[in-house]
Amino acid sequence: MKNISRRNFFKGAAALAGVVAGFPTIVPSSVFGANAPSNRIAVGCIGLGGQGSGDLRNTMGLDEAQIVAVCDPFKDRRENMAKLVNDHYASKNDQGKYKCCEAYRDFREMLARPDIDAVLVSTPDHWHVPVAVLAVKAGKDVYVQKPLGLSIAENKLMRETVHKYGAIFQYGAQQRCFNQHCGFAAELVRNGYIGELKSIDVIAPNGSTGGQQDPQPVPNDLDYDMWLGPAPVTPYTHDRVIGAGRWHVYDYALGFIAGWGAHPLDIAHWGYPHIPVEYEGTGLIPQDGLFDTVVNWDVKGRYASGVTFTMKAGSDQTTFTGTEGWVAPSRGGIKASSDSLLKVKIKPGEIHLLQDNNHYLNFIKSVKTRRAPAGDIDSAVQSDFMSHLGDICIRTGRKIKWDPVKEEIIGDAEAARMTDRVRREPWGLV
Repeated sequence: MKNISRRNFFKGAAALAGVVAGFPTIVPSSVFGANAPSNRIAVGCIGLGGQGSGDLRNTMGLDEAQIVAVCDPFKDRRENMAKLVNDHYASKNDQGKYKCCEAYRDFREMLARPDIDAVLVSTPDHWHVPVAVLAVKAGKDVYVQKPLGLSIAENKLMRETVHKYGAIFQYGAQQRCFNQHCGFAAELVRNGYIGELKSIDVIAPNGSTGGQQDPQPVPNDLDYDMWLGPAPVTPYTHDRVIGAGRWHVYDYALGFIAGWGAHPLDIAHWGYPHIPVEYEGTGLIPQDGLFDTVVNWDVKGRYASGVTFTMKAGSDQTTFTGTEGWVAPSRGGIKASSDSLLKVKIKPGEIHLLQDNNHYLNFIKSVKTRRAPAGDIDSAVQSDFMSHLGDICIRTGRKIKWDPVKEEIIGDAEAARMTDRVRREPWGLV
């Protein structure tokens, strides 16, 4: 059951939701509990591009969930995905027509519906925290794609909101479930099987340069102002919105240092739940073309314990090195200093991190049980801090010192100002 403050929200929200015409009358599973005739979690999906449509399909395939709403500023995307969902459930229920999924342009209308239990946030990066914060305030649990916030301040706000409202939060770093060898590697480290930890080395695929800057007509089916949201107003270009720009333009993202780096950084924090207190490094900030996020990064750091840290552009891997061996998980597999290390059986009394082998099911089960999912908010925030601090040390060209207790940059006012961004109204949430 959701806690009292979240249940009370539904009473007040019902009147607001009544102005949104045509939504299906699906009662939240939380009203009936485990013995409900239908105990499926009602899910809304916000952001329906490549990653968002994949998240939708994976969730739609779960018996424990039902997609009831989709939202995207592209009209064709939202209408096509609503049809896909309705056709799926029609086929599943042996009905020629079955309409359970409504399409929305404005996610705030979706969030006003009291029948939705949870939302998947798969928008461009600059929308992740604004959407997710408003969703939690509206009484929803959230699955939020990685990376987390566009700034350290946004990450703090997300964490504060999740804890204040008692929401379930799942971070979209799927390696915590789908690549279970990553969890096994983290267990080896946590339980001392590689001896005393000495270093963590993270590699993530490099970003891109280039991008067409010349203004182009806005597509007829796109609400471009809604797509921009909290970002500055800039002329539309294909590369900015439909191409890779949403990952490599600094107004919308930190680039692959965070966008892909989130995966190996998440595993680094899973195996060693701390973050470095010093960062220094180099990287290239492209000057020609549309894309202006850091590429070719090479960051070095140190944890308070003395453990060293590196983050470089390259492939995709997290390497933990200790006094008695090393282990290196990645999306593609796991390597270690010895075969015997890979044959270790974690004992019953030791630290166990693995929960499920399906990231989306793990989220839905957590919504039902109120148990923290594999990718919890606290770890998501900490691992995302690391990419931001790496980016800041590159952009300032100076060593950055981080206070892990106060969670602030020490002794550098200019760098400290870079821990937040200006957001366009009415999206100034911090």
